[in-house]
Amino acid sequence: MQVLVCKEPSEFEYIEEDYPVVKPGYSLLKLQAIGICGTDLHAYDGSQPFFQYPRVLGHEIAAEIIATEHPEFKVGQLVTFLPYFNCGHCYACQSGKENCCQELAVFGVHIDGGMKEFIQVPNQYLVDANGLKKEELALVEPYSIALHAVRRSGLVAEETAVIVGAGPIGIAAATFAFLSNAKVLVIDINEDRLELCRKMLPKVETCNAHSGLLIEKISEFSNGRMANVLFDATGNLDAIESSFSYLAHGGRFVLIGLQKGDISFNHPEFHKREATLMSSRNANRKDFEDVIAFMKTGELNFQDIITHQIPFNQLAEEFPNLIKPENKVLKALVQFQ
Repeated sequence: MQVLVCKEPSEFEYIEEDYPVVKPGYSLLKLQAIGICGTDLHAYDGSQPFFQYPRVLGHEIAAEIIATEHPEFKVGQLVTFLPYFNCGHCYACQSGKENCCQELAVFGVHIDGGMKEFIQVPNQYLVDANGLKKEELALVEPYSIALHAVRRSGLVAEETAVIVGAGPIGIAAATFAFLSNAKVLVIDINEDRLELCRKMLPKVETCNAHSGLLIEKISEFSNGRMANVLFDATGNLDAIESSFSYLAHGGRFVLIGLQKGDISFNHPEFHKREATLMSSRNANRKDFEDVIAFMKTGELNFQDIITHQIPFNQLAEEFPNLIKPENKVLKALVQFQ
């Protein structure tokens, strides 16, 4: 079978591997579609933490079951799966935080992922598509990350939520913040992304960060109190450090995006606000199942997120184009024959 390997930053190669022999406790899956996320793009450009080369990328997956012994699944069924393989015995796992297991192996990051025709996955991580199409199913993982972050923030109705970054995760976070009945403002420097956000979420406010009036805009938006909850969905150090000044007194800053370096902020300014800084990592099964249930309602057209579709056998050639700003890529989807 054909496998696409990221050998080192900026270098992909197709190789041939034997078809997997299914191990006990595993299911064999035939790939249908994979979303390309920021993790994959940063792996390609060499800026992804927790990463070693060579690596097979891909963890936003829609697949068909080819073989399984799982009593709740059957051959031909469309599934996704939790790509965060946990140990089950560390302190985090025993505390119900499997998403940040101390020995976590993320599919496509710490271990080889889904950029191949067939994969085998431990049965315990399978998630039923529940009637979703493959294109929708490939969006479940990023939307689950956003839902997990909004839940972790403790956002409640009437609070002000400011999302920095109008990429797929940022738009997803804005979606769930809005559904929490919060007032939502999305900030980005990319007007095309802000325009898509306005199309998908017409009741959410937006602001172009190039305006140079961000603090004034956030103050006006929040009636002078600033952001009760601030989400970073950029993973950009400058954006993260600048965002501390947008926090309300008693505000919570949730880091969804990830970058390699240290973060610096003014301690007295942060301290006097009695603010909270927290990270949000991955998602859990309930997040996945709730996102699937939400998608099935049809309230929003999630597929507007998908701007590019690429056949798997052309991905190595096309991948460099995904990081070029002029191509206006928001979410690329890889299609398998």
